[in-house]
Amino acid sequence: MAWLLVVVAGLLETGFAVCLKLSHGFTRLWPTVAFCAFALGSFGLLTLALKKLDVGPAYAVWTGIGAAGTAIYGMVFLDDVVSTLKLVSISLVIVGVIGLQLSGSAH
Repeated sequence: MAWLLVVVAGLLETGFAVCLKLSHGFTRLWPTVAFCAFALGSFGLLTLALKKLDVGPAYAVWTGIGAAGTAIYGMVFLDDVVSTLKLVSISLVIVGVIGLQLSGSAH
């Protein structure tokens, strides 16, 4: 269950990163509100998960999901540049996240 919380927190991290861009420096109300909601949800779920998980693997999985998710979202919806190197690098992040999740032990 704790790893599920980390995965959902990582997806929410993608949401807050995208909303951060869309807020244009916190000058647009609704993306700023969404940023706050996603950030609070993400940090809240990560906090709950860390009661049961080692901090290193859990934090790395959380940031990995957020980074890969944000990069993928940017390429699909925000016209970010797509390149072979970028896709390979995102794949490596995802493989690393899976490896860290498998290596992490719950208390």
